[in-house]
Amino acid sequence: MLTEVSGQQISDAPQKGRGYAMASGILGWTLDAFDFFVVVFLVDTLATHFQVGKSSIVLTLGATMAMRPVGALLFGMMADRYGRRKPLIAVVAYFSVIEVLSGLALNYPMFLILRLLYGIGMGGFWGVGASLTLESAPRRWRGLFSGLLQGGYPLGYLLAAVAARLILPAWGWRAMFWAGLVPAAITIFVTYLSPESAAWKQHQVPSMRGIFRVMWEHRKGFAYLVLTLTLMVCLSHGTQDLYPDFLKTAHHISPNVVAYLAMFYNVGALLGTIGGGSASERLGRRASIICSLGLCALVIPLWAFGHSLVILAIGAFLMQVGVQGAWGVIPAHLNELSPPDFRGTFPGLAYQLGNCAAAFAAQQQAWLAEHFRTANGSPNYALTMALVESVVFLAIIILAAIGREERGKEF
Repeated sequence: MLTEVSGQQISDAPQKGRGYAMASGILGWTLDAFDFFVVVFLVDTLATHFQVGKSSIVLTLGATMAMRPVGALLFGMMADRYGRRKPLIAVVAYFSVIEVLSGLALNYPMFLILRLLYGIGMGGFWGVGASLTLESAPRRWRGLFSGLLQGGYPLGYLLAAVAARLILPAWGWRAMFWAGLVPAAITIFVTYLSPESAAWKQHQVPSMRGIFRVMWEHRKGFAYLVLTLTLMVCLSHGTQDLYPDFLKTAHHISPNVVAYLAMFYNVGALLGTIGGGSASERLGRRASIICSLGLCALVIPLWAFGHSLVILAIGAFLMQVGVQGAWGVIPAHLNELSPPDFRGTFPGLAYQLGNCAAAFAAQQQAWLAEHFRTANGSPNYALTMALVESVVFLAIIILAAIGREERGKEF
């Protein structure tokens, strides 16, 4: 059946095969996150193997994030010009090859270069995958699928923790980078079965020049989103990347226990993304973000200053419920604020420029922790994380409050 909405013909009939399209974005982002977070669990192992300091391995995380805008621009423009499916297949194949090569790295410079190249693939996937997923999702379920898509990130983190517990001891660190090959093949196959986005067919741009023209016309809104996403990346990576090392260094918790704890708090992250995305259909996108960050602020004492494993576990679980609750809104929010003929590039580029701007948030926290040492002379991770993230919470709440939203916008 066709209905008239604002002078445009919009199909209410279910799009055949769109379940494949939605699944491809969720599966791919899970795999992408897994491939990123394996390095988080290999900091000590890789530092020992390559005979470098731990800070050099942490640097590769920042290098990956810094290159993500390149991928977002390259693959996003391809998606706006030529459709969502083929660029999505290409980017999954690309970053899978880089992962295999990362597991074959012979020395630290080679590994660093490969992680830079991996950043292009990681940055290229999110914008294209989010546009295909949300353009295929029913409008009334857009918040839910936004949460499911973004939930792929903590799910990838959780699976990396599982791999650190099961694969690393049995087959070594190289196998950690090869574990995603089968999921990558499945993702490519599911994407191949997906129909092309109907929204793209309606709004495709005639040339690459047209993409830059649209971006310039929306430059103020784009700048606002880049600033918001910069702070959102500081929120997620500031509460995730150094936390396993914080537990081992400050609380002397064994690596095996840390891996299990990471699995536990990423369950909270999954619940947060799905809950936050779903709640945004009722509360609105901005209000859902603000409520999620309110929870984060409340649990700082448990998350950063807990003196027992149980308290730290509860704090980490609730912190990730709040952090990822805010993130669960982002795919839908960004796609609704994007120009219709620029949806493959606009959300992903804003997101990845935010990643680039906040690429070294973990290193900055580590430096501050070294500067503000505890009474016994060890780095003060707890105080540093609490202060930095409190500022980040407040800044995002202010930006969300003064911003706009287009919840339920017709694609």
